[in-house]
Amino acid sequence: MGLIQALRGTRDILPDEIRYWQWVESVVRTIFDRATYQEVRTPIFEQTALFERSIGEATDIVGKEMYTFKDRGDRSITLRPEGTAGVVRAFIEHSLAAQGSVQRLWYGGPMFRYERPQAGRYRQFHQIGVEVLGSPSPRADVEVIALFNDILQNLGFKTLELNLNSIGTLSDRQRYREALISYLTPYKQELDADSQDRLTRNPLRILDSKDERTQIILKEAPNILEHLSPDSQARFDQVQQLLNDLGISYVINTRLVRGLDYYTHTVFEIVSADLGAQATVGAGGRYDGLVSELGGPDTPAVGWAIGLERLILLLQQLQALPHPTIDFYLVSRGSRAEAQSLVIAQTLRQQGFTVEMDLSGSAFGKQFKRADRSGAAACLILGDEEAASQTVQLKWLTTGEQEAIAQTDLPSVANKLREQIHRLRANH
Repeated sequence: MGLIQALRGTRDILPDEIRYWQWVESVVRTIFDRATYQEVRTPIFEQTALFERSIGEATDIVGKEMYTFKDRGDRSITLRPEGTAGVVRAFIEHSLAAQGSVQRLWYGGPMFRYERPQAGRYRQFHQIGVEVLGSPSPRADVEVIALFNDILQNLGFKTLELNLNSIGTLSDRQRYREALISYLTPYKQELDADSQDRLTRNPLRILDSKDERTQIILKEAPNILEHLSPDSQARFDQVQQLLNDLGISYVINTRLVRGLDYYTHTVFEIVSADLGAQATVGAGGRYDGLVSELGGPDTPAVGWAIGLERLILLLQQLQALPHPTIDFYLVSRGSRAEAQSLVIAQTLRQQGFTVEMDLSGSAFGKQFKRADRSGAAACLILGDEEAASQTVQLKWLTTGEQEAIAQTDLPSVANKLREQIHRLRANH
């Protein structure tokens, strides 16, 4: 039998890369805590009907990309292709609206779509997202955009671009849909095959086409902002003014409509020129009709999601993260010394130190070489002599200084050791 490998479109995230993920998650959690957003975790699979009703049966996600199967109870089950629908289902099912006028929620985890794998895009991918449920105010739109901006700034990004648009109300969108169909119909045979298929089912998705000929045709297409009602335009003006007040720069992109049926009013994307054709790092918008569409109370809502794979790609290009620091590398030789080394490692770890214990059992010379390569501040050495005397040799790897310490004294000298490590690192 051949070697079993990860399925196409999935990948292993190994230790060197996972540090970027942990850093992003730490930054995100800190920023959300400051803004009083609470985490919610929903199941990875849901009833298929949830996504058909929320995302829209005419979308590519539902029509082509979902992982859908029958379970043993003959129920149609789908691995979640995005996070919003599950959060809204939980909001309704657990009557979260009764707990307060506005629910500020965030989530993170894997999503699944059957698409062609490419740089930063996988069939199992990960998102972090926010949802604010219960506020119709433009301030809610701008608050979530500001959080998005804070996360990217804290991660060190300076060149990402916020694309902004409004698709108005459902009636505004319907008027625009009819205008777009009317404009594109004479060109139907010149459109790419996917756009021809979308012309009557989901014409707004044609604006996302990457086909060069289709993009040429779209240059003279109707502008959605010209089909907004006065109230929708006034709302969009207010969103722009609030962003200006916060000093958040943006670009109006009238082609930005978002492909999911539940969006209304504000839509936005964060894009990067460094990702080529897959330029979107994260996106979101307002979806005032989704909660009621899924059987809940009439509830305005706005949110966004970041694609973590793409974000990590950019972070790796932007900067290298330092490897985790090790305080002590512990080498030992002989049965008594090896048993004592485990006790010493645990004692120091419980004092807050980072300790790597060599488990190889190889000769001291090889263990010392690994200690030098580890980047540890000091090497702890136990042999037969130390085991008999209940001591440990401590060697500072940057200076070569060495001293013997009684094993029972390690907790009492912990602060002194910690200060010495800080001094050595400050000087190097």
